[in-house]
Amino acid sequence: MSAAPAPRESRRAEALESFRVRGMPHRRFEHWRYSDLRAVLDAGQVAQSGTANWQIERVPEGVELFDLAKPAAPEWVVRHLGNIGNRPTMEEASLAFADGGAALRVARGRKIAEPVRIQISSTGNLRLLVVLEEKASLTLYESHTVDAGLLRNVGVEVSLAPGAELMQVRSAPPMPRSFAIEHIAVVAAENAHYKAHFANFGSRLSRTELHILLQGEGSEAHLSGVTVLGGENHADVTSHIEHVAGRTLSTQLFKHIAGGKSRAVYQGKITVREGADGSDSRQTAKALLMSERAEVDLKPELIIFADDVKCAHGAAVGDLDADSLFYLRSRGISEREARRLLVHAFLEEAVAAIEDGALRESVWRDVESALPRAMEAAR
Repeated sequence: MSAAPAPRESRRAEALESFRVRGMPHRRFEHWRYSDLRAVLDAGQVAQSGTANWQIERVPEGVELFDLAKPAAPEWVVRHLGNIGNRPTMEEASLAFADGGAALRVARGRKIAEPVRIQISSTGNLRLLVVLEEKASLTLYESHTVDAGLLRNVGVEVSLAPGAELMQVRSAPPMPRSFAIEHIAVVAAENAHYKAHFANFGSRLSRTELHILLQGEGSEAHLSGVTVLGGENHADVTSHIEHVAGRTLSTQLFKHIAGGKSRAVYQGKITVREGADGSDSRQTAKALLMSERAEVDLKPELIIFADDVKCAHGAAVGDLDADSLFYLRSRGISEREARRLLVHAFLEEAVAAIEDGALRESVWRDVESALPRAMEAAR
């Protein structure tokens, strides 16, 4: 008589079967309408892409790290891995096909001052798990390197206990030959705070998708990001924040620069469930078109089932302000430099949301590196 499969093996079998049934996401799914993955990849390529390489140079004291490629996972990994969020198609794929990844835990009450820096390279699937126990805090900096071609598919799960705080910063360089998919699932208990900033510079098809459950009273989610695109790069940020409990707060601020023949996408959905009275939600998305052939699609959405809530959203697409450009030119600044200054000012508010000064400067360096290509075909 054979032994029952281990919990991780059981979840992988379930994820594999679910992925086979659902197939690749495509534009007939409303939340994938701007990023047709089935048109550029098939399920076989996803399954055969292997496991992406990852590296953490230094693990700060107070952070427990477990390599998901190893057997005999600790209880906290078994309990959380594959159990956070609703596991959509591509997260199912990362769970089914990744043979490794990183799991991080911070014990109750520990405040980790030094950021954990994880670098992801090569093609393949990968799993990341972050567990913060009660009143713990951590900053996670996730950087992507190497335009290796084909698919990089990362599934991230975040569990925040009461009073826990996580700041996640993600930066990915331009990868015009690659497909870059990342799904982040977050569950926040009472008074837990999730803050995240996403610096996107595009790939052949890039998608960052978030599903956040504010399950406990007083929990908060604050998202910000900048997208700077040139050439034919594509970047899609799709988020869904659910206010499950009352007195929860969420904010979103995303700024996009699109030049060349690039395409930037923002889809932000807020659901305030029945009983989540007193919730507060604001989402803003703005974009500058630097080329006649660039495209930006902004789609904020609100669904409210509760009472006494404050919810607002806004979206705007345009060009650089002509009066501001004229003012700078009239003071002897070249048109190219004037445009750069105005673009920098446009992005400032979103980048300023990064609390760690060193990480904020790192993102600015990535932005400055990407701007020339985005402005090559500027009007």
